[in-house]
Amino acid sequence: MAIEPHRPAGRGRVRPMRLTPEHVALSLRPEPEPAPEPGWTPLTDAELDALAERYDAECGSDALWVFAYGSLIWKPDFEAVEHRRATAQGWHRSFCLKIRRWRGSPHQAGLMLALERGGSCQGVAYRLPDDGRRQQIRRVLVREIRFRHNLEMVRWIPLRTTQGPLRSLVFWAGPTGERVARRLPLEQVAWTLARACGHAGSCAEYLYNTVAHLEEHGIRDRNLWRLQDLVAAELDALHRPG
Repeated sequence: MAIEPHRPAGRGRVRPMRLTPEHVALSLRPEPEPAPEPGWTPLTDAELDALAERYDAECGSDALWVFAYGSLIWKPDFEAVEHRRATAQGWHRSFCLKIRRWRGSPHQAGLMLALERGGSCQGVAYRLPDDGRRQQIRRVLVREIRFRHNLEMVRWIPLRTTQGPLRSLVFWAGPTGERVARRLPLEQVAWTLARACGHAGSCAEYLYNTVAHLEEHGIRDRNLWRLQDLVAAELDALHRPG
């Protein structure tokens, strides 16, 4: 599917993204899907059903919201009946998760967004429908975690919106372990994002879509805006010498 150039809406004279669909095309290449890493055990259907039932019960009679701060904004893979711009206080988005599949490979690891402690993060909260809610929860669990060792990456967090506070489910918050690369300089992150690609696409594509769709919701993340500029420069240097 072709990527459309990003055009900011309703923001007056705003400098356009330097990272373009043409840059994204340069970052893409065919990559085989590698086998899961050793120790990665997929969740069974019974385990997914039990988890969906658990989160549904924990929500009770309240509306169930899912907080999107990265790819869930532009590729939710679940049904939603409402969305609101929201802020997670005490968390910030960060390219801190090392990946060797999806948008990375065994020979060139990539980086994926997660939420780390500190600061604040603006994103989009999606409300799941009340009817069939458990099935929608199951869909997002399959998309986001899939494997047993990822279970600790799911949690409930409070959000602020102009319509009032919310309690929301969020994925990949507070990651720990050897896969986490904290406090990387933006230049180092950009170097990786410009080069990493896997069977699901490239990290540059992931960044482009995230920044563009945040802009559509009136959200400009300062670090991501700087990153898209740096990644574009890296891709220019790699593919357009001189």
